[in-house]
Amino acid sequence: MSSKELIPTESLLNKILVIRSQKVMLDRDLAVLYGVETRVLKQSVKRNIKRFPKDFMFTLSKKEIEKMVSQNVIPSKSYLGGANPMAFTEQGVAMLSSVINSERAIEVNILIMRAFVKLREILSTHKKVEEKLKELENKLEEHDDQIVQIIQVINQLITPPSPTKKKVGFTID
Repeated sequence: MSSKELIPTESLLNKILVIRSQKVMLDRDLAVLYGVETRVLKQSVKRNIKRFPKDFMFTLSKKEIEKMVSQNVIPSKSYLGGANPMAFTEQGVAMLSSVINSERAIEVNILIMRAFVKLREILSTHKKVEEKLKELENKLEEHDDQIVQIIQVINQLITPPSPTKKKVGFTID
């Protein structure tokens, strides 16, 4: 089975969430992708906890879970099972392949790494487009000011000067 037949990149991108300003995947989603039970994945991580510092993996708080439910990221708390889920950063996902030692885990990890790279590319492109739009907006504002000045000058040239009235009578020098 080739890795391309496993999972399309788009469906992996939908599984990558932003929590605590980090792009992560939840233990439940990873377990499904690896073809193992969530409890097996968690047990493997707990047996090898030294491989997962806080910047590789963290456990979600109840408040974070409630926020995910309220934003429709997950349908309900029961979707996650009983325990608080673990969230794995890109480095944590890479480390999982050494903990879950199967051919499928290796292939899935390669796909997940590619999905993280694709997400970075998408975000980078989005940022570049945003910068270009801001640049164009600034140029338009500058041009608007120049156009207003040109119109004012044209109006001054078109409008004939008001005739000066000569005063009736004698002037004393």
